[in-house]
Amino acid sequence: MKKFLSILFTAFMALSLTACGGAAGQSADTQQNAQAKQAQPQTEGKKVLVAYFSYTGTTEKVAQVIQSKTGGDLFKIETATPYSNVYREVTEVAKQEKADNARPALKNTVSDMAQYDVVFVGYPIWWYTAPMAIATFADSYDFSGKTVITFCTSGGSPISDSTPDMKTWFKGANVVEGIRAYANDAASTERWLERLGY
Repeated sequence: MKKFLSILFTAFMALSLTACGGAAGQSADTQQNAQAKQAQPQTEGKKVLVAYFSYTGTTEKVAQVIQSKTGGDLFKIETATPYSNVYREVTEVAKQEKADNARPALKNTVSDMAQYDVVFVGYPIWWYTAPMAIATFADSYDFSGKTVITFCTSGGSPISDSTPDMKTWFKGANVVEGIRAYANDAASTERWLERLGY
């Protein structure tokens, strides 16, 4: 009898654990689906701006693909004082700007930021985040209630490295982490945009 009760108890515990595991798994799946839906910005009928900073022209090529697919306006973020053509010098300046939490002055401005609902913001990854010119851009306008969708170009760093800064800089915006894009792979960028509703 003891043996029978022991087997019965073991079977009961195994079923209980399986049920809990299944419920936990379903809960995790449901949570991921909810997060994915929440991350999807509403794009239909929204006015789009594609703003980007590009040092070598790589990010610019990706921005042009996004502009073409979304029908948005294109805006190049440029510093008032251009960076050196010598890459090593640029990396040192960028490193110092990051350390100083600098806000380099920009050459141009968006004439009517209020008209845009969705702002794509593109940049190369410099020292594991966006260049500080992007921080200046973020400080220059009111992004409250807007959707900011990021995209980056990088030889190795993922876009997630820059996301905490982007969420801090673009105050009041719904910041949607985008993709690390490649200038020679427009098809991947277009597929990403299709998933966003463009």
